[in-house]
Amino acid sequence: MQIIKSIQNRIYEIRGERVMLDFDLAALYEVETKALNQSVKRNIKRFPDDFMFRLTTVEWESIRSQIVTTFEEVNSSSQIKVMNRSQIVTGLQKHRGTIPNAFTEQGVAMLSGVLKSDKAINMNIAIMRAFVDVRKILLKQSNINEQLTEIKERIGEHDVQLNELYDAMENLIDEKIAQFKWKDRERIGFKIKE
Repeated sequence: MQIIKSIQNRIYEIRGERVMLDFDLAALYEVETKALNQSVKRNIKRFPDDFMFRLTTVEWESIRSQIVTTFEEVNSSSQIKVMNRSQIVTGLQKHRGTIPNAFTEQGVAMLSGVLKSDKAINMNIAIMRAFVDVRKILLKQSNINEQLTEIKERIGEHDVQLNELYDAMENLIDEKIAQFKWKDRERIGFKIKE
């Protein structure tokens, strides 16, 4: 379970896709980033643009700041440490001169056919489970958003109905006041003694 949490912390959203970066995948597979990328280059036909893409400089700078911020938040809280500082610095330094590749869920699945060690296979299974868990969380979140929207609509309808009730009650009160005034009015005209 801890490995899935660790993997989930390494999934980023870029260009509307949930992706993992090559150096994170290499660390999980326990291979060098260079070896992972070489394996991908040897099998480049397996990795079309919707499976793998190179980040832009702006995207990479944004991700780098997220990685450091995430590390500082995890380190300052009482949560389990996912990566230690040396792993982060090493991962960032490996890409000092180059911009990393980002692998979508399908790209990570395709890596299982390229990297054939037992560690890579087991890690791929864990990564696929992490992607599924992330998808479930997002589905639950969208379901909650739909429910909140429905509640807001109902509340709006109730407000209209309550206003109608208040208006009707005010009308009844006005009628009662008018009746009291009519009964308590000073009578004019002839008075009959009994």
